[in-house]
Amino acid sequence: MHSSAVAYRSVNVDGLNVFYREAGPKEAPALLLLHGLPSSSRMFDPLFARLADRYYLVAPDYPGFGHSDWPSSQQYAYTFDSIARTITHFTEAVGLTRYSLYMQDYGGPVGFRMILSHPERVESLIVQDAVAHNEGLGANWATRRAFWADRAAHEEALRANLLSLQVTKVRHVGDDPNIELYNPDLWTDEFYFLNSPGQAQIQADLFYDYRTNVESYPSWQAWMQKTQPRLLVLWGRHDLSFELGEPERYRQDVPEAEVHILEAGHFALDTKADEIAALVDQFLQAQGQPSHTSR
Repeated sequence: MHSSAVAYRSVNVDGLNVFYREAGPKEAPALLLLHGLPSSSRMFDPLFARLADRYYLVAPDYPGFGHSDWPSSQQYAYTFDSIARTITHFTEAVGLTRYSLYMQDYGGPVGFRMILSHPERVESLIVQDAVAHNEGLGANWATRRAFWADRAAHEEALRANLLSLQVTKVRHVGDDPNIELYNPDLWTDEFYFLNSPGQAQIQADLFYDYRTNVESYPSWQAWMQKTQPRLLVLWGRHDLSFELGEPERYRQDVPEAEVHILEAGHFALDTKADEIAALVDQFLQAQGQPSHTSR
């Protein structure tokens, strides 16, 4: 197989099959890509197509997402701690010992937990539309905060807010006037996924745990302020999921951070893959790191 061809694999991690996409030469700098809601490693296909000749790309699906196992909530605790633990064990299972971390949406809380447990493994951070400050959660989080405060009273409203076709579409398009640039398969596929048996419970459980991310933000900020990691922040101007002021909050934590606001939505790779791939390439080239996988 040519090293830039994508391989679709699964590996057993703590009794679960974890699916992942892998491409690129294993001796090249490694990039671990962590997806958001309600996506999967598929969201990174545009980067695989553009970067796999120069980097070793690894993108897993979390338990309960994509092609990984979807154990019931009785069999697996759908919390960000659990997912971060599973993905940490996944990296160990595939021999990924040093990597740059690309975190989008849910990838932020998964990735920051991985960083704090094993900071020595992470060489640099790429944040794309992922929040690490309470102020970064926008107006549409009012329903979600009410759900955290009283789950039983607000579960029905939360599911409508989080899982509906309209919200699934808006999650991609936001307020981008150039709607013709978006492939509608993006949200119809995700809506189908969200309405698969068991998914509503899985996603509600995990979203209820999102409140622990808000509690953890100060520790993530403290780590960034103390260590001043190499940081690239990419943000879709038309993202309605989060506040547009969030990228500058990262720069307050890490003054040397490189920040780019793109004419894109929450899933900026939908429409700006060429631009993002070029920025990621420049960022990683400037790092000039040797290889990062165990042999």
